[in-house]
Amino acid sequence: IENGLDIPRANTLIVNRADRFGLSQLYQLRGRVGRASRRAYAYLLIPSQDTLTSDARRRLRAIREFSDLGAGFRIAALDLEIRGAGNLLGAEQHGHINAVGLELYLKLLEETVHELKGEPVPDDLQTSIDLRLDIQIPEHYLQDSALRLWLYKRISTVTAHEKLESLRDETIDRFGRFPRPVSNLFQYAHLRLKARHLRILALERSGARIRIRFRDDTPIAPSKLVPWVERRDSISLNPDGVLTLQVGSLVEGRLFEHLEETLEELSMLK
Repeated sequence: IENGLDIPRANTLIVNRADRFGLSQLYQLRGRVGRASRRAYAYLLIPSQDTLTSDARRRLRAIREFSDLGAGFRIAALDLEIRGAGNLLGAEQHGHINAVGLELYLKLLEETVHELKGEPVPDDLQTSIDLRLDIQIPEHYLQDSALRLWLYKRISTVTAHEKLESLRDETIDRFGRFPRPVSNLFQYAHLRLKARHLRILALERSGARIRIRFRDDTPIAPSKLVPWVERRDSISLNPDGVLTLQVGSLVEGRLFEHLEETLEELSMLK
């Protein structure tokens, strides 16, 4: 019924327990009425508002607000944000975008487009960074989900520090001073650019420690790295080549400064 039923004279739709339907399902169901010149009505029945999940409230609010012609793209963008991009590496058709990561999703998508066009896919190292900090763009800063996705995309694809600073200024100019999570997101992007030049695979925080894993083709010379580590009490290097930094309970701003200083020193060991 949600994909093809077409009865032009039908002008009333009743959906029981609409909170159990997905956003795209509700959008398609609503489109089954109002297909002719007569005015149509869609009644979405739900239990008490207090029993609804936060995602159900967002879906119902979206289906109520996005009723104008051409709202399908905004519905689809919000549906992607709520449900996630799915399991790109398996057979499941559902999932949460946080499990894959927006940057990885966009990277895989762009690589597929290059392959379909017959273009060479560049060996673009994507450094994984997990500092256990909030890097989500809050709704109170950008209410439009399409704009949030646009900003995620722009930040994740920046390839130079100058362009990242330009994007930061553009964001402030268009939307105002951003909150701490958005600042963290830009700081992540700065670290990722620095780490990429050093062929670093991952920066991962666990408690009071941050582990740095290098790729085999890192330009850092082992003959310089070992003496550098030996001169520092808060840094250790295991036999697998994983560098561990003791960061204690550094606050967010100082943590980023410490990491940038460390990466700057590592860049001098080429």
